[in-house]
Amino acid sequence: MEYFKNILSLPPIYYTFAILSVLTLFGALGTVMSRNPVHSVIYMIVTFFSLSAHYILLNAQFLAAVNIIVYAGAIMVLFLFVIMFLNMKQESEEMKKDKIIITAVITAVILGGILIIFLRRAEREPVNPLTYNSQSGMIEVLGKSLYGEYLLPFELISILLLVAMAGAVMLGKREAGERHF
Repeated sequence: MEYFKNILSLPPIYYTFAILSVLTLFGALGTVMSRNPVHSVIYMIVTFFSLSAHYILLNAQFLAAVNIIVYAGAIMVLFLFVIMFLNMKQESEEMKKDKIIITAVITAVILGGILIIFLRRAEREPVNPLTYNSQSGMIEVLGKSLYGEYLLPFELISILLLVAMAGAVMLGKREAGERHF
């Protein structure tokens, strides 16, 4: 009974985290268990958005925005184009509803048990307001770090990506030229 009183006395951020965690797990399980590839991509988009919400809870707004733009936007559009291009059809033999229900119940029990174990063992560290840096995940701090301390690796990666892009264009043009002749 005392355990439930402790759960009810938690701040709202813990409830938000729990709801987002369940949504993330739902999206991930839907991605893996869905027989329709388009539905799998939609479940994966749900997973990416809930992970971005986790990043926002961790005060990493830039990382959340990049996750939405790059993964939920560009990568998922690419996945959808590939799925539509391949014209994948559903398999003739569908999984039975009983197997799906049993799998979902077993997965929920295992994940619930793991969650309960972690919640019981979790220690709440008090935050010292005098030493806490609220700007740790902000874009300004990231930019200062990226263009200050990590300037050389950042520039080397940009040159590497530029060379890789030029190589891909050259290989694509060479293959296109060979096909026409």
